[in-house]
Amino acid sequence: MDQSIQGPIVIEKLIAKADVLIEALPYIQSFFEKIVVIKYGGSAMLDDKLRKEVLQDIVFMNFVGMRPILVHGGGPFINKKLEAIGKKAVFMNGVRVTDEDTMTVVDDALSEVNREIVRDLISLGASAISLSGKDDHLVMTKKHPEIDGVDLGYVGEVTQCNVSILEKLVTSDIIPVISPIGVGKDGNAYNVNADTAAAEIARELKALKFVLLTDKNGILEDVKRPESLISQVKINEAEELIQKGVISGGMIPKVRACLRAMDRGVKKAHIINGTIEHALLLEIFTDKGIGTEIVKR
Repeated sequence: MDQSIQGPIVIEKLIAKADVLIEALPYIQSFFEKIVVIKYGGSAMLDDKLRKEVLQDIVFMNFVGMRPILVHGGGPFINKKLEAIGKKAVFMNGVRVTDEDTMTVVDDALSEVNREIVRDLISLGASAISLSGKDDHLVMTKKHPEIDGVDLGYVGEVTQCNVSILEKLVTSDIIPVISPIGVGKDGNAYNVNADTAAAEIARELKALKFVLLTDKNGILEDVKRPESLISQVKINEAEELIQKGVISGGMIPKVRACLRAMDRGVKKAHIINGTIEHALLLEIFTDKGIGTEIVKR
């Protein structure tokens, strides 16, 4: 190719890359040494390419001075292990009924997912550590009440998060990777909703940001129109949108998890589509972002 043509094109591409870095600079400065709690789940966990991109984003955040904490789910992996032993997954109002055998499977599946995430983060150059909510009584729980007279078994509601271990880890530039298993006063392990566990941890840490990775673009004015994204919602507007039915279905508990995190010091919450390439970086380090941010005012 004619170098006189190739040269300007290459330079323009390099300048465009530099512009991206300059756009990110004020965010990097603002977020330096600030805690960001990320809940990781959905399709972004199942696709190898998406998984690598999400973890690359988290490593990038870590290397530019942010303090990410990752809380993960693992429903599909749990279901697969249950199927392998011929056990059916049972849900009540979206909550997994967790008898003793199921609890063993849940713990095993989440531990396996957790170790794989830690291994991948380390392979990308970060320092990371595998944790369960049971460790050091990180996530304390009480037994979830019955739903329509059905005993949910070993399902827990979070009562307290003891986050001192997380504070020590992130100040040492180590990324904590947490599976949502809590422990009760009875010493038993309890299955905890990952969104809830992540929100409670963010709340206790007074994190700068709480980010929920989902399979949706964020809060939509019309769920049938992916392009109808509401880019920003104020706290006092969120409940109104729920009452109007704009926020509905599985988005309701996610939004309420965000509100719970924000009622004790978390500055902003973000709901973003983890299936978009490098969704975390686009949301956190660009002017427009790609999902819905929930703000206080």
